[in-house]
Amino acid sequence: MGSEMCIRDSAVTLVTIFDDMVKSSTMPMTENHFISVARDIVPLIEQHASLINRERQLTEKVSGPMADAGLFRLLIPKSRGGYEIDYLEFLKIVSIIAQADGSVAWCLNQNNVLSTLSAFMPDTLAEEIWAERRAVLSNGPPVNPNAVPGEDGYVLNGRWNFSSGSRHATWRVALTPVEGRKGPNGQSEMRNMIVPADWVEMEDTWQVNGLRGTGSFSFLAHDLFVPERLTFIDGGLPEVEGPLYKMPKSLLFCSGFATTALGVARSGLDSVIGLSRAKTPQEQELLMKQPFTQREIGQAEAIWRSANAYLSDSAESAWHFAVTEGEIPVEDRINLRLSSTHAIREAVKVADIAYSLTGSSAIFEQTAIQRKSQDVRTISQQIQGRFSHYDTAGQHFLGMNPQGRLF
Repeated sequence: MGSEMCIRDSAVTLVTIFDDMVKSSTMPMTENHFISVARDIVPLIEQHASLINRERQLTEKVSGPMADAGLFRLLIPKSRGGYEIDYLEFLKIVSIIAQADGSVAWCLNQNNVLSTLSAFMPDTLAEEIWAERRAVLSNGPPVNPNAVPGEDGYVLNGRWNFSSGSRHATWRVALTPVEGRKGPNGQSEMRNMIVPADWVEMEDTWQVNGLRGTGSFSFLAHDLFVPERLTFIDGGLPEVEGPLYKMPKSLLFCSGFATTALGVARSGLDSVIGLSRAKTPQEQELLMKQPFTQREIGQAEAIWRSANAYLSDSAESAWHFAVTEGEIPVEDRINLRLSSTHAIREAVKVADIAYSLTGSSAIFEQTAIQRKSQDVRTISQQIQGRFSHYDTAGQHFLGMNPQGRLF
């Protein structure tokens, strides 16, 4: 009881400090501020990690303080109610949260990257959405969507799956082709329909073992009227200037999810290193004193550090061009895509080594590597971890036109 009270008091203090800083013109928000906020909120996340996993959602006791502390507004333009922090600082924040809980980090990345839509939508729509301090977006890949234009709006039908963070999000983003309209490329006009969460029907399709806490349910619309003011055409130029909005969303997503995978794997490996100092297999020495353990830990460290270095180098280069040139060269986009996919695949290897070293203890829920191993494997099954991204990179390095669209 005392521990829970301490965690709750810390969350209240965190929000109070944030409130004071927002109100004070002499204490502006900085990137380092949010790194500190992320570190301060880790104990709260760890306290509720089991509940998050069990209930398949970021519980209000976690999502509420995160939203109040501004952690879901990191990539929104300052002119539209956000903090527009440095991309590299954002990845550091994702890593900190991922080492505490994979589902929370996944939602943090998903919701923040999706919120960059705020730079592309009309200012009035951004104001309407983020007027509420705890406003959060969720979306998902569309299945047979359709929007029929009418007077002052559209009639929307369709289904959107894998809507991560759907249970704490307050708005749904439904990307939909508009019937009878053509876009600049000659194909159907694609429009983002952004509606309050309770306007659509939710379907519980998230019966999984890994990343359970993301609550990635599906949502459906049946003859739903969406006012024109809640929509805007997808794929246009940003209405707000800034290097963040020169970064393709696909690369923001993949690098953030790769950072999540590496963070979860790092935490899993650290848990095994700690365990090896205390665990003694039957009739043997301490786990850490066994040559096999030493070799496996060395290999795991090499795999993790190499993947992390490649991802960091690629992210730094892409961000350099976004900041200085306002455009990221194909070579750097390919590298960021490749390093992201590679980091996800290598994170699985690290988690597998950690799981194997843990022995029979790994099969129990209370052992850290049990859940972390499942989270990493689930990340690897998502589109960002597909092996086909190696094909796209290979085509580029062979002097061919890359066929993959997500780079």
